[in-house]
Amino acid sequence: MLIGNVGNDPEVRYLESNPQNPQANAKVASFRLATTERYRDRNGETRENTEWHNIVVWRGNADVVEKFVHKGSQIYIEGKLRTRQWTDQTGNKRYTTEVVADSIQLLGKRQDGDQNQQGGYQGGYSQQPAAAQPAPQAAPAPQPAAPVNPAYQGPLPAAEPSDDLPF
Repeated sequence: MLIGNVGNDPEVRYLESNPQNPQANAKVASFRLATTERYRDRNGETRENTEWHNIVVWRGNADVVEKFVHKGSQIYIEGKLRTRQWTDQTGNKRYTTEVVADSIQLLGKRQDGDQNQQGGYQGGYSQQPAAAQPAPQAAPAPQPAAPVNPAYQGPLPAAEPSDDLPF
């Protein structure tokens, strides 16, 4: 899970049609995401540590990224790490680690020209866990105008732990 700011406009590609490839005609978007950790050092001074992550988004979520995500956008991402290896032109082995996003959500304020709403878009091909979704706010319960027992003016006695049982 990452929350950060997009460092560059996403690069969107379409994979060529190949019947042997299960991801044929798939859309993929990639971009860099900056996450910043703020903390106080021993002297009480505020320090920042920024980490850059390579993000890869597929199919329906790539459509959303293409339409709504731009440099500077704040987004929330859930995904998994994937490390790839290849050999460069000089024969050296190279490695890269990416976050393959399963779910994305746009954060921050609506910008001019964007069609997303405050609170953002939740990825279409995966569901956001209920714990990460904002809980609906209930209206405050009305307070009684007068005490139930006007003769009693003290605090209520503390309930015994065994009194909390639902049976």
